[in-house]
Amino acid sequence: MLEVQLKAIETEKRNSFLDYLLLADESEEIVSEYINDGEMFAILCEGQIVGVAQFIFLQNGIVELKNIAIIEDYRGKGIGKLVINESFDLYKMKGLNKMLVGTANSSIANIAFYQKLGFRMVEIKKNFFKKYPTPIYENGIRALDMVMFERDL
Repeated sequence: MLEVQLKAIETEKRNSFLDYLLLADESEEIVSEYINDGEMFAILCEGQIVGVAQFIFLQNGIVELKNIAIIEDYRGKGIGKLVINESFDLYKMKGLNKMLVGTANSSIANIAFYQKLGFRMVEIKKNFFKKYPTPIYENGIRALDMVMFERDL
């Protein structure tokens, strides 16, 4: 079993993690809109940075998982699951009661991943990805809509 650590990233150092964030959100323009919000963590595995996770705080005790990205060599090893489960505990201890996450309609693996972690679909943001400068395609499907999920902490 891999051991994973989360290390907080100070706001002034976040731009140096841009390449990681772009693994999960392909538009630098969009990432720049939220990179300095909330809390960002480097994901460390065996002492090496293998990804990032960023959380944004909303109203009414809600935290949103805004971005989670893991480098290709470390995907499929349960790291994302460990990070999200740890974040459930972290934000519950901080007094928050719900976590949101959104993913593209074309991100079939992500849709399954979040449901396996107990998230439930709550909303479709139609045409969300039309504002992206370049169309995104995954699994032969154009990303147009954002599928929103939530989970009680």
